[in-house]
Amino acid sequence: MARTRVAVLGHTAALGGCELSLTRMLTAIDTDRFDVVVVCFSDGPLVTRLRAQGVRVEVHALSADVATAGRHDVVRAPLASVGRAVTSISYALGLARTLRRLDVDVVHANTLKAYALGTVAAHLARRPLVWHVHDRISSDYLPVPVVATLRFLAAHDPAEIVVNSAATARTLAADPRRPAQRITIAYPGLEPHAFDVARPAPSGGRAPVVGMLGRISPTKGQHEFVRAVAALARDYPQVHFRLIGAPLFNEHGYDEDLTDLIRALDLDARVERVGWVDDPQSALRELDLLVHASPTPEPFGQVVVEAMAAKVPVIATLGGGVGEILDPTSVVVPALAPGRSHRTELGWLVPPSDPAALAHAMRAALDDPDSAGAAAEVAWTSASTRFTAAGMAAAVSGVWDRVATQSPRRRRRSR
Repeated sequence: MARTRVAVLGHTAALGGCELSLTRMLTAIDTDRFDVVVVCFSDGPLVTRLRAQGVRVEVHALSADVATAGRHDVVRAPLASVGRAVTSISYALGLARTLRRLDVDVVHANTLKAYALGTVAAHLARRPLVWHVHDRISSDYLPVPVVATLRFLAAHDPAEIVVNSAATARTLAADPRRPAQRITIAYPGLEPHAFDVARPAPSGGRAPVVGMLGRISPTKGQHEFVRAVAALARDYPQVHFRLIGAPLFNEHGYDEDLTDLIRALDLDARVERVGWVDDPQSALRELDLLVHASPTPEPFGQVVVEAMAAKVPVIATLGGGVGEILDPTSVVVPALAPGRSHRTELGWLVPPSDPAALAHAMRAALDDPDSAGAAAEVAWTSASTRFTAAGMAAAVSGVWDRVATQSPRRRRRSR
């Protein structure tokens, strides 16, 4: 039987969360059944990594003006948006020609911008499209007109939709009683070696390290983490605090404000700044406690899963997909009181935008490292069964199989 040809579209070649998720998934795709080509709208680290994995990649360059436009630019600068729209239409026409040349059965849009351009190109090329949603389609993340448009399209346009959490799926429907088209949840997964770890028992000779790992961004909550550190640093002089990551896109101003905040709180000697790391899993394994501090709900919370795989105890803000990760058996997560944390079997949950609650959870974990280590062991077992690259690949492959039956190329072969 001929393999199903799939074109995966991505608008950026930076190694963000959904791009890393894609690289891991592709290591587990059955290449006897699927012939995958990734079409990137720019060149960069993602292209290099995919090619090193043996994945075929084509770079179909998008103009920098369109590629770097933020999600709020369409509202802030409508005249500039008109110019981008003209450029985008021309780009979509060229992308449609690429899809026909590649003779694919399925188009898989892996980002919002890739979907916006890819759906036009897929229709022009007469190829069915799968929209992989990694972002919350909600007004706390996107402008209201964009949210309304995307929800309308979700109900009428893609052949199928893949989401990274049930929480993300709920944001796609304007009316929960009328959900969007058929949706498949494919939790982002890790490769087997990510779970191959044996952490030693805490040693009295080494100072504990509490840290955050992720893009330096207002949506990640480094400011909240620093304020929590300020609340307890004096009581824990032996503890080291670490921020791992760098700003991307248009977030350098937030990074500068973060440096100013650390200096203003007299924490220069206590908070270590570590920039971008090529191997985040190794950086995680150097921590004794991971803090996830996003003030806005995360669509999923990949760094939380990475810490669970590394057997690092986790504190995370509740919202979006994080509740599914750290409290999977609860139908309703208990309401969190301001300034307080909630302990689950797998870690600690805290209210968003609440440095006092972060500090409360950090105290609990630091004061009882045996309990924190026990939670980390249970969390590792949970993550190793629920969040694997093979599981993600299986879920997405099932979608590709169903959608491929709608492809004109597949129907021609059948005849």
